[in-house]
Amino acid sequence: MPAGGLEGVVAAQTALSWIDGERGMLLYRGYPIDELARHATFEEVVHLLLDGTLPTRAQLLQVRRRLGELSALTPSVERTLRALPPQTTPMEALRTGVSLLGSGVPTSDRVEIDRARRDAYAIVARLPSVIGAFEAGRRGRDTAVPDPDASVAHNLTMALTGKEPDEETERAMDVALVLHAEHTLNASTFAARLTASTLSDIYSAVAAAVGALRGPLHGGANERVARMLDEIPSVAAVGPYIDGKLVRRERIMGFGHRVYRTEDPRAPHLREWAQRLADHNGQSEVIDKALEVQRVVMDRKGLSVNVDFFSAPLYTAMGVPRDQFTPIFAASRAAGWTAHVLEQQSDNRLIRPSSEYVGVRRRRWVPIDQRG
Repeated sequence: MPAGGLEGVVAAQTALSWIDGERGMLLYRGYPIDELARHATFEEVVHLLLDGTLPTRAQLLQVRRRLGELSALTPSVERTLRALPPQTTPMEALRTGVSLLGSGVPTSDRVEIDRARRDAYAIVARLPSVIGAFEAGRRGRDTAVPDPDASVAHNLTMALTGKEPDEETERAMDVALVLHAEHTLNASTFAARLTASTLSDIYSAVAAAVGALRGPLHGGANERVARMLDEIPSVAAVGPYIDGKLVRRERIMGFGHRVYRTEDPRAPHLREWAQRLADHNGQSEVIDKALEVQRVVMDRKGLSVNVDFFSAPLYTAMGVPRDQFTPIFAASRAAGWTAHVLEQQSDNRLIRPSSEYVGVRRRRWVPIDQRG
């Protein structure tokens, strides 16, 4: 019988990313995440995932131009997002926004990979605009018009904060997007591939992925890390706070990972940028508390942080609204989701796993008047 949650079951072949959980390694199409985080832009990673190679200088200019030209929303989509009920959460708005973007896309009984790749670029370009339109609407401000000549990181930061990012903040967001872009067959990616295997359209596949990411066991841990750091009044209070959680057997968010047996290889880069941006913006107390939480939990439990932990103080230092932390994840992972859809449909087979029946084997029919 397979392990619970399909752990250890190979459900697909992929050339997009590879993880060595024992050694804490993550590769995008063969490139170590450390090198990509230090040297690549998100636009380069998008080309790498969707087209298979790191772009040349000319190709990179084309990618940036393409994403810039595709980033604007139609007036009807923007109006709908701004008119959503006030209780709507950003992830609900994003799920709705993806469906709006896919309105009118025909369903076909054959795969058109070139069309799907064009749609993939459109999705990556427009998700930040969907996030921004909803954010502007609930704040009662004008929607920030994406600058077609600017980076995705610039436009997303502008959309979330309403402010022009400086060079340091823009690069911090760019690194975060690079780090979150792809991560093998996680829950949301599997949802996207499963949907794509039915020959449904790419927008439906991404909507399924957003729905999976909305679940608290997949997305949202960074938001809960931020709330935890809020609850800790000072660096000196970290030890007693963590000890109290351990005594009560409460989960400490941002630690441990289903795959990695050592530190998540994305975490050191987020830690570095969280420190840089906190110092840059005069918010060192938040990162100081985070560093002490990391130290205490490692000392008490031997647990390493994952990608969610330091993204919380990083986005806090940027001035990003807390409930928009997970949508940033989605805006980045759209590159990975859509790349997996292209990969799935390039050699498609309907994903149809088996199940093990554990119910009663055989019952006799009982007329309704005799049931009691």
